[in-house]
Amino acid sequence: MIEIKVPARICFYGDHQDYLELPVIAGTIDRYINIKASPNTDNAYLLKLLDLEVETSIALDDDLIRIQADDYFRSVMAVLKRQGFQFDQGYYIEISGNIPVNAGLSSSSALVVAWIRFLIAAQGKSEEISDHQIGRWAYEAEVLFFDQPGGLMDQYTIAQKGLIYIDTQSGETTRLSANLGKLLVAESGVPKKTLEVLKNARVYAQKAVAAVKNVYPEFDLEHAVLEDYQKYVNLVPKELQGYWYATIYNYHITLEAKKELLNPNPNIQLLGDLMNQHQIILQNEIKNTPLEMVGMMDAARDAGALGAKIIGSGGGGCMVAMITEDMENNVKQAFLDKGAKAVYSVELIS
Repeated sequence: MIEIKVPARICFYGDHQDYLELPVIAGTIDRYINIKASPNTDNAYLLKLLDLEVETSIALDDDLIRIQADDYFRSVMAVLKRQGFQFDQGYYIEISGNIPVNAGLSSSSALVVAWIRFLIAAQGKSEEISDHQIGRWAYEAEVLFFDQPGGLMDQYTIAQKGLIYIDTQSGETTRLSANLGKLLVAESGVPKKTLEVLKNARVYAQKAVAAVKNVYPEFDLEHAVLEDYQKYVNLVPKELQGYWYATIYNYHITLEAKKELLNPNPNIQLLGDLMNQHQIILQNEIKNTPLEMVGMMDAARDAGALGAKIIGSGGGGCMVAMITEDMENNVKQAFLDKGAKAVYSVELIS
């Protein structure tokens, strides 16, 4: 029997920055995808997705050439096959979890990482492959394989676990203090529009940066400072100026959060303020937050939340709130009164 358990993730700072090769801060929480597998003699992976009540199978000799969009089981196998993996033992496989689907907690990336860990374990190579490498393969299988617009944050965070700062240019990570106070996740009930939001945000942000670099080729986003927004904004087409603002200011917020989280006892009030600043930019400039969710987060802050933001690409899904212990019930009720369909506490795990 092989058992795999892989967590969900939350991005706390740096949303919509990784595809600009700017850093992000994200962490894993105690919501999971679980895989249980036992060998069979059918020369196939026989999969039961228990929560979705779906059964499917993959023959071990599948050519892995004609792979449909979002078929991450086969895209992972194709990526690993290029690395010399061979699939010669069938398994009965049950997959379950308590990560809400299409809600911003990266259930798809958790599934991809879990599937990679299973295939590695099935070949007895779990001790040979680093977490960083697993994150890289997951990114290749989920994003690059299908030419999707996302970055590498989800896969790298879930594979490495903990609260980490990711340099998305190099893929290097820095471990941070996981002391963020108490965390609540609220499910808005608003369906996400992941690819649409991601594609628009990515294209518009890249066009804004390109407009600056077209005049000043030496401009380096990695060394940008807040003054660069005003310095170059007139070079950016008016309809893209919000994305230029988001690029510069969200980068600054992420760096400020990293500085604080390198302390063993970070200032939770400051981190909450930075989270709120980040959310204001996401909803006003990138426009990834439906009005219903803006109302929910405003109510949560009025009830005592130190910070609140949308999770993931946006367009719907979940929110996270940073709270103190004594405010938990008030903030939960504020979310629910504004229409959230579920609210629960989560913990960062490593």
